[in-house]
Amino acid sequence: MKITELLTKETITTELLSTAKEDVIEELVAVLDEAGKLEDKVSFKKAIQDREAQSTTGIGEGIAIPHAKTVAVKAPAIAFGKSIAGVDYESLDGAPSHLFFMIAATEGANQTHLEALSRLSSMLMDSDVRKALLDASTKEEILEIIDTHDKDEEEEESTDNGAPTKQGQVLAVTACPTGIAHTYMAADALKGKAKDLGVDIKVETNGSGGAKNILTQEEIQNAPAIIVAADTKVEMDRFKGKHVIEVPVADGIRRPQELIEKALKQDAPIYKGTSGSLEGEETTQKEAQKKQRGGFYKHLMNGVSNMLPFVVGGGILIAISFLWGINSADPNSEEYNKFAEIVNSIGGANAFFLMVPVLAGFIAMSIADRPGFAPGMVGGLMAANGNAGFLGGLIAGFLAGYLVVLIKYLSRKLPEVLEGIKPVLIYPLLGIFFTGIIMYFLIEPLSAINTGVQNWLDGLGTGNLVLLGLILGGMMSIDMGGPINKAAFTFGIAMIEAGNYGPHAAIMAGGMVPPLGLALATTFFKNKFTDSERKAGIASYFMGFSFITEGAIPFAAADPMRVIPSVVTGSAVAGALTMVFNIGLPAPHGGIFVFPVVNGNPFLYLLAILIGAIVTAVMVGLLKKPIK
Repeated sequence: MKITELLTKETITTELLSTAKEDVIEELVAVLDEAGKLEDKVSFKKAIQDREAQSTTGIGEGIAIPHAKTVAVKAPAIAFGKSIAGVDYESLDGAPSHLFFMIAATEGANQTHLEALSRLSSMLMDSDVRKALLDASTKEEILEIIDTHDKDEEEEESTDNGAPTKQGQVLAVTACPTGIAHTYMAADALKGKAKDLGVDIKVETNGSGGAKNILTQEEIQNAPAIIVAADTKVEMDRFKGKHVIEVPVADGIRRPQELIEKALKQDAPIYKGTSGSLEGEETTQKEAQKKQRGGFYKHLMNGVSNMLPFVVGGGILIAISFLWGINSADPNSEEYNKFAEIVNSIGGANAFFLMVPVLAGFIAMSIADRPGFAPGMVGGLMAANGNAGFLGGLIAGFLAGYLVVLIKYLSRKLPEVLEGIKPVLIYPLLGIFFTGIIMYFLIEPLSAINTGVQNWLDGLGTGNLVLLGLILGGMMSIDMGGPINKAAFTFGIAMIEAGNYGPHAAIMAGGMVPPLGLALATTFFKNKFTDSERKAGIASYFMGFSFITEGAIPFAAADPMRVIPSVVTGSAVAGALTMVFNIGLPAPHGGIFVFPVVNGNPFLYLLAILIGAIVTAVMVGLLKKPIK
């Protein structure tokens, strides 16, 4: 099937009107809907947003490929839109996106459709194609460019660059949750870079249509190392005893040379097998523990990412109800307002209440697949009802997940005739029962701990609160979106759930400072930055005010020794000042959009953020050397 059978004149818009990510998604969904490609416009948009919540589909190089595979699609299709000015799409390289391809795949998409979609993803890795599409002015030109470069060929088994390298053939596996776009882009990036380096490579793609280019046991045995660039589960036991580099699929797109060079040097731990741990001959106990934490972090983030829509939607609705007064939802208060009560009920008693059960359910599902979901949800609900809070939800999720893993293991030798009833009867029945029994006895001590932490925070003096704000603010900038940043963010959400809004105000302020501080630095210390960095600085203003901390990553990557200390200091100052100014933030998000619902003086909150940004800008300006 040709790509142009999926991308037609009816699904192309030569100039997008949208200037923001959410608006681009809305506009392209509307294009597909008007072309008659969707069964349910609302459900399809939600599927696109769910995919974005897992990781951005803004892959860099000015390209964004939002995509979803769902029953809400009537017929497989591709929508194309172009923005000459560019849109901040939270791309991996922090740059604006200009070319947008929205892929709509049916739940039962056939192989020919999937192959065409994967070829489109691969095609966009070609800079000549991107430039031609950007320069095209009519729908006919766009279709001609795509058709010219659309070659329906069998996937190559490997990138053969002549004689094999002395180290042997490097192997790689790429996989993303949807298996449509990122999987193939990462594969093409690795193969392209291997060709440039003269390295023999073979890449297995785990796409929607199943695994392609499957690595053989002989190839695995002879390979110096295996690169696994994946955001979803990959069969790993076959790599036991080999050096394995595990990274997100985005790194396969962005860092192919670094990954290949590490593979050739065997600069990676050895995979030990079903335990999932990695350990080389010279790997220390500390490194092994670090890898173990990586698994914990992955499960935790799976729960947090799926919980966020409930937190953001419910939390902001609660915050909106406060516009009529802090007690406006209480019928016995003089501030009572019926609409405020309704909004507070939707956000608090319903959406926000689901936060802990959803967190626990998806943590358990990350550990034990689908059989872990129901026990995790039940354990999380017991934690929520028992006032065990966020901590109770975490424990319930991990408890349920590993209990189901144990149940699966113990039931592995049951007669084959019972295989069909395991997922529908044995796993949910035993999983819910044992999770519920254990949580029943854990609720009371966990509730006491939850109450104790809250009482401790309420009893902190001003000096201690300032120190807490300083630490939380600084944590947001140490790795800008990484584990430390997410740990602070998760703590802030837990405090909102417990009714303490001060910590989250410090966290959100700390997250806004890095891009704002670097934007100011590029404005007032122009001789310290390249022309491209100064242009990126303009976009950083918007990213900072929108609470996109990752906007500072390109600057930090280019000069980490000077930029990271500067942004951490500025963020810490902003976090401490929010505590000094007695600011609280009931909304679980940052940016100027939540300023109207700030508890305390919103102008002092803005002042704290600006002071932190100025501290960062001045430090960067003093530390960086002028560009020659």
